Amino acid sequence: MNAVARIRRLPPVLANQIAAGEVIERPASVLKELVENSLDAGANHIAIEVEDAGVGVIRVRDNGQGIHPEDLPQAVERHATSKIHHSDDLNRIATLGFRGEALASIAAVARLRITTRLVDGDDAWALENGVIRPATHPIGTTVEVRDLFYNLPGRRKFLKSARREFDYLAEMLRRLALSQNVVGFSLHNQRNLVYNLEPQEIRERSAALFGEIFAASAVEFTDTADGLILSGYAGLPTNSRSAPDQQYFYVNGRTVRDRFLSHAVRQAYSDVLRPGRHPAYILYLSLAPEKVEVNVHPSKQEIRFRAARSVQEFIIRVLRNALSTTRSAPKIFIAPHFTPLNPPSISADIPESPFVIKETNYLEEENVSPSAIPLAENPLLAKRPSSPEFISTSKDTENLPSVGEPPLGYALAQLHGIYILAENQHGLIIVDMHAAHERITYERLQEAWNSAGLFSQPLLEPLAIEIGERAARLSEEYSDELRSLGLEIERLGRSNIVVRGVPALLANSDITALVKDIFADFVEYETSSQITEHISKVLTTMACYGSVRAHRRLSLGEMNALLRAIEETPRSGQCNHGRPTWVQLAVNDLDRLFQRGS
Repeated sequence: MNAVARIRRLPPVLANQIAAGEVIERPASVLKELVENSLDAGANHIAIEVEDAGVGVIRVRDNGQGIHPEDLPQAVERHATSKIHHSDDLNRIATLGFRGEALASIAAVARLRITTRLVDGDDAWALENGVIRPATHPIGTTVEVRDLFYNLPGRRKFLKSARREFDYLAEMLRRLALSQNVVGFSLHNQRNLVYNLEPQEIRERSAALFGEIFAASAVEFTDTADGLILSGYAGLPTNSRSAPDQQYFYVNGRTVRDRFLSHAVRQAYSDVLRPGRHPAYILYLSLAPEKVEVNVHPSKQEIRFRAARSVQEFIIRVLRNALSTTRSAPKIFIAPHFTPLNPPSISADIPESPFVIKETNYLEEENVSPSAIPLAENPLLAKRPSSPEFISTSKDTENLPSVGEPPLGYALAQLHGIYILAENQHGLIIVDMHAAHERITYERLQEAWNSAGLFSQPLLEPLAIEIGERAARLSEEYSDELRSLGLEIERLGRSNIVVRGVPALLANSDITALVKDIFADFVEYETSSQITEHISKVLTTMACYGSVRAHRRLSLGEMNALLRAIEETPRSGQCNHGRPTWVQLAVNDLDRLFQRGS
């Protein structure tokens, strides 16, 4: 029989090495802790030098306030810090570091040297191997970390290649540099300059780090409510990415990777981005320190909110509002100096009936006589007696006045029954008519849903549909949710239903296919709470069926009515799946394509 194992206190060195494993995962972790200390010290310039991807050397020099020489021995002890003093301080943490573990953890797994000079001091001092010596150093602090994991060879085996580890390290610097745009940063790798960032605006810094595409296409915004402030740059869905590699979220200046926050952002983009695509964004959330708990994880990248639900709702609302202001076309790189059209804000004159697109009259009233244009077959374009009359603009476009012209101009023709070609004062507009109409339909469905649910229109003849036993069961279980979507449905047998009413907006759609697809969504989400959470996905499905189909021939009046509706519709620059709905080709771009003037 084996002897009973006795409980012993771990030796301090071993305890420190275990604790270091929670904080120091790789060279990028070291960089994060050291730069955050420099920022807490009030530095406005931080220089970083790296050798062997940070495993050999990481040297961080700042011009902050420095460390008092008498405090140097305690700086490398666990749970020693200048940033908190009482338990109440944990409820209002305003610094990036506070645990007093960073330098102690680094010293447990690497060779550490600290050289510092106080902002009001004449002498500099260095700490190495527990010994303090006089040194030469400007105001501020330099921390040099050598031979990371030299005493833990097993940990080194889990590191990636030198190139991959440097990628992690450079990404960490980008995250930190975006958190503090008023601070200058430089990074040298093997003595080669990688980044040299002066204090600059966030848009300029993002352009320096990621290139001009993100900076030029992202929407800048700021909003506040109930002590919460959210600002930053939300990338347009038309410039989405295949991986979530340009997503930066900061809470009170702290870089975080929090599933709760990521979920809120995904919800905000849910009705403008197709599955498998990821938005790019730089977001800054500010709130009172006592309303957020940052003492959750040793890496300090996970947090908790005291009023989590209200924070999530605020983020979703602000981002959706920011994206709803975008009506501009995506930038297309046919020509090197192409600048996309950004239509001015248009005062929307939405008709009371959601079935009608009202075409705004941009021509002088004495030059145009109002006349009704029949727009049959499509419920959203169909004319109703109680709705405002459409204005005919199908006149000779060569004689149209340029002053007061609508942003998307006037239709010229339809191409292959898919695209609308229009002329405005800048050049040629190309519209994907189904994608654009899908966005218009979706926004009106969403507006109706948010107001009081979708209005149901009874069918002249009830429609029996076989949808399967599980879906038929859900038709009974979620009858209230279906009714709010404008669907009047009764179960008819084991796997059949009968449809007695459909959303008025979609009365002329393929009802059988529409109902089957909606129940496919219900089967996927299963619970009532999830259906409500993913209602935008259901409305997207409905919008697709309510939109003008490809290869349908439109008259000039119908095309112009669609152009006017695009101008009035929020987020009309992209469809529900994040694809562009229209693009602008300026005359200069066309000239370059045909080598005119060259």
